[in-house]
Amino acid sequence: MGKKSFCAFLFLGLFLSGLLLSVLPGFLPAQEKQVNILKINDAITPAIADFIKRGIEQSIKDKAECLVIQMDTPGGLDLSMRDIIKEIMNADIPIVVYVAPSGARAASAGVFITLASDIAAMAPGTNIGAAHPVAVGGGRMDRTMAEKVVNDAAAYIESIAAKKGRNVKWAAKAVRESVSITETEALKIKIIDLIARDVDDLLAKINGKRIEKNRRTLKLATKGLKTKSLEMGFRENFLAILSNPNIAYILMMIGLVGLYFELSNPGAIFPGVIGGICLILAFFAFRTLPVNYAGILLILLGVFLFIAEIKITSYGLLSVGGVVSLALGSIMLFDSPLPFLRASLMVIIPTVLAAAGFFIFAVTMTIKAHMAKPATGKEGLLGEVGKVTTRIAPEGKVFVHGELWNAYADEIIEEGQKVRVVKAEGLWVKVEKIS
Repeated sequence: MGKKSFCAFLFLGLFLSGLLLSVLPGFLPAQEKQVNILKINDAITPAIADFIKRGIEQSIKDKAECLVIQMDTPGGLDLSMRDIIKEIMNADIPIVVYVAPSGARAASAGVFITLASDIAAMAPGTNIGAAHPVAVGGGRMDRTMAEKVVNDAAAYIESIAAKKGRNVKWAAKAVRESVSITETEALKIKIIDLIARDVDDLLAKINGKRIEKNRRTLKLATKGLKTKSLEMGFRENFLAILSNPNIAYILMMIGLVGLYFELSNPGAIFPGVIGGICLILAFFAFRTLPVNYAGILLILLGVFLFIAEIKITSYGLLSVGGVVSLALGSIMLFDSPLPFLRASLMVIIPTVLAAAGFFIFAVTMTIKAHMAKPATGKEGLLGEVGKVTTRIAPEGKVFVHGELWNAYADEIIEEGQKVRVVKAEGLWVKVEKIS
């Protein structure tokens, strides 16, 4: 009977526990709402696109009230921009693009992204516009291709503006005529929804706004909510660094120097490994940059000229040609009218000088090594001065180069006399007396 009572009690306990767990969530406090903030202060690249995509996913996971993308960008790559816009327009969470702080801008690709947002805001002292597409692939587009690109960009921005209820006419002018306006003008002609001094002011002003999102109407409740800042992860930071043309250029030069050192000194290993890694990273970065391959060829020609200096007596002409080729190739390497897609002269000049200095030093040392008198072996004995330890008549012994050698001469040389080695054969050296 005791065992049956225990089983009944256990069953009742499990039943009540299950019942309690089923109703408990209704009594638990709701998860505290928050607003996630993601800051962009760079050109639009694949790394930035990945960052925004992850930020949207994280905000959905956090059940954030909305995601604020605080942006200051000069523009960027078309494909990365389109990836971002697709993520924004299909997100299950309201996306607010805030051009800030004061002095920031949303240029080129930034215009498209701002117009695609659910709520567009700007800080005082900011501007938006100049969205005319430019060639970033190494060379000018012909007239037909340029018209195609402009028409495609204009149609794209018009469709975005129309969907979001913004000024379609101005959007098209931003692409076709590169017009740019201040935040007050943007608000007046319905490009943006509001002007906010800072994030707190922004959250207060968007509080209560209704947004149509994926066939749903959402009402924002953002006033007084805490904010959570989303930071770039290691992968995104690494890709962003590689996307910098200055970094890509330096990596390529380090790679060439490392491989040159390894090929000229086989077995060093470390320079070759570092050089190979740097070259691979550089070419990985080149896929997102407007690389002019004539520039790469000129840089490689410069390295070849330095190597040729070792084999050909040019009295420095090949080295001069190598320096000129390196400099021209470095300047031509990135072909873009956009400053953020070109290597800076402040980076190019010291890098070219450092690389040229290394190559010239390496070539000089190699030439000196080839021309230097041998210091070991039979050849190293020729011309060496020694001392007779056993009278040579015509054979004897001499102490030369730290060793005792059998010696012979064409004359009799007394013990203690200084002699010079004129020939080495096997274990014998021929010497002559020094007067």
